[in-house]
Amino acid sequence: MNLRRWNVRHVESVLAAAPDFAPFPRSDSSELEALKAGLGAEALPRLLADAELDAVAEIPALPARLYHEFRETGRREGYEDAQRDRRNMLYRLVMAEWLEAKGRFVPAIEDLTWARLEETNWAWPAHARDLDHPDRPTVDLAAAMTALDMAELDYLVGDRLAPNLRARLRAEVERRVVGPFLNRSDHWWLHTTPDKQVSNWTAVCVAGAVGAALYLETDVSRLAAIITRGLHSLADYLETFDRQGGSSEGPDYWTYGFGNYAVLAHLLYQRTGGAIDLLAGEFVRDIALFPVRTMLAPGVWASFSDSDSNPVFHPSLLTLLARHLHLPELLGLGMGNDFTVAGFNQFIWPLRQFAWPLPENPEPVRLARHDWYDEMGWMISRLEPDDPASLRLAAKGGHNDEMHNQNDVGAFMVVAGGKVVLTDPGRGRYSKSYFGPERYGNLMASSRGHSVPVVNGHEQAAGRAHAARVLHHSHGDDADRLELEMAAAYPAEAGLERLERRITFDRSVRGGRVLLEDSFAFAAGDGEFQSVLVTPLAVSAGNGTVEIGQSGAGVRVDYDAAGLAVTLDRHEQVEKQYQPAVDLTRVLFTPRQQGREGRVALEISPLG
Repeated sequence: MNLRRWNVRHVESVLAAAPDFAPFPRSDSSELEALKAGLGAEALPRLLADAELDAVAEIPALPARLYHEFRETGRREGYEDAQRDRRNMLYRLVMAEWLEAKGRFVPAIEDLTWARLEETNWAWPAHARDLDHPDRPTVDLAAAMTALDMAELDYLVGDRLAPNLRARLRAEVERRVVGPFLNRSDHWWLHTTPDKQVSNWTAVCVAGAVGAALYLETDVSRLAAIITRGLHSLADYLETFDRQGGSSEGPDYWTYGFGNYAVLAHLLYQRTGGAIDLLAGEFVRDIALFPVRTMLAPGVWASFSDSDSNPVFHPSLLTLLARHLHLPELLGLGMGNDFTVAGFNQFIWPLRQFAWPLPENPEPVRLARHDWYDEMGWMISRLEPDDPASLRLAAKGGHNDEMHNQNDVGAFMVVAGGKVVLTDPGRGRYSKSYFGPERYGNLMASSRGHSVPVVNGHEQAAGRAHAARVLHHSHGDDADRLELEMAAAYPAEAGLERLERRITFDRSVRGGRVLLEDSFAFAAGDGEFQSVLVTPLAVSAGNGTVEIGQSGAGVRVDYDAAGLAVTLDRHEQVEKQYQPAVDLTRVLFTPRQQGREGRVALEISPLG
């Protein structure tokens, strides 16, 4: 799908011929009554009860000192949490008024909407760093999301709001987001450049700006220019995916970035009468299947990059994609309808949760035995796809300048009994240092937090040149194999001449096993080499055997005790983002004799 083929004149002609824009049912319509009837007996009464409490609650304060906390301490939760509370209060009130249509929530909606319009910044402190100058607003994720929030609020209940509030709403959306999106080219997320690749930001910011304009912009020529600019940006976003639809940002950021892409796709489809369909084509269909192909076991996904092993995919996103692309397997990923309207940063998701809930009791997804993304070098293997307790493996090659990069070339995960035993720990706590020069001092982002070697005391280095080369990949009835040359992932000071990692998912033995072999050679003289396994579970080491986890949800690691020494490096309460802190143990296998070259072989089998 070539989004760059669209030009302003072409888009303008499509808009002129399009039907009325009605992406959601209006209050008191038969369509809305049918929607409400499909929610079940509990969802609407609970929403109304929560909204009644919101209507009399104090609006959380957002003083300047709270905004400056990030600049002064590096912590972002204080402002973001209070802002999120504001949002969720408003989301519940708007949803309640839309569905009930009695006017009793309008005063509280107006108060909260005024408060949000009066915020000095819509952008988060971590992105703007300081309070904006009125003539130079920061257009980040939060600002773009807020613009679409305001536009959808206006669509759903605007006819009940004071005219001066609606006028101010339009003025602020234009000043803060739509105007800067159309008229400025200094947004780093707008296009890929030689210095910076776009990421999920592009999809989220474009969806916010263009989506808001679809609702609010009345000048068809200007709207066509806004849409065209957005389509050209999204063309760059689509180029971040592997040719088989994979994203190096991982499943968590698939639901964020591609989720916003899909939301805009629906709005554009509705606004243009189907003439612009961002979800058309096999490539986008492959992208939509990414959470199916990266699922290891029920509730467990590959957690490479700043992604966690237990992401939540918005039910309405899965419903939208399943319907539009005829992909019923997306309905069976184990997600459930949740109508509590809490913890969101965007109105798009609670609104669409009520509009497009998942069907009850969908068929569980049927996984393949093997999935492979060749450009990213991701291999995912499952022993018995229909047995959720059977052995699973996810391994990657890649490079160390990926989106939301972690230094993790050659990393892998092992799942046994449906539990992550050998982990990629996912994302650390999002702080100033985590996205600054100190990022790779953080265990989560550095190669120390991954099951990859340490060479002469050196970790992997950041940068596109620090990459793996896939030497071999194969899938067969007896085994899946991935072989990588990954010496380039380490700095020159590590002294490597060669480092070949071979990961074999062996199906030929009962219960399966993973064979890990690291073969290395130093450029000059002897060197120290350590193969490392990382786990969040309990570890016990014996003579020739390391046991991790417990029977039925653990692994046994067999190794040559005569040739290898085993040590444990424990890290307690490592902070994560949106997750409880974790305890991690690094299991280090070190050759007893240093040499110019050598080999470390480990056999990883389920604990029965």
